[in-house]
Amino acid sequence: MSDTKDTAVDKTISLNVRLKPSEPSAHPRATNYSNVGMAQGIAYIDFGFIEPAALAAIAKTAKDGQSAPKGLDGHLVTRVAMGVDVLARLQQQIQQVMVGLREARQGKAKG
Repeated sequence: MSDTKDTAVDKTISLNVRLKPSEPSAHPRATNYSNVGMAQGIAYIDFGFIEPAALAAIAKTAKDGQSAPKGLDGHLVTRVAMGVDVLARLQQQIQQVMVGLREARQGKAKG
């Protein structure tokens, strides 16, 4: 009797994925706030919107040396739940975008 082991190798492959919008997701939503929380191995990313006038008022208050409010109300735009593996891929994609933006800025500065 011989022992054989099937070893699964995790590897990433590139696929062209096209997401078709459903009615609620058909239109982009503006967000200017995000927060990531973890619970039981699932990442929850909240995207929200805070009125720019409220942000400007808080910045002015802080600049004037006054204490900032203890809280701020905003609107929850959406919450996305994802496993840690998807979160890691998202981090890689965001990093690639940031590198591209940095390179584009450096190219403009040289030109």
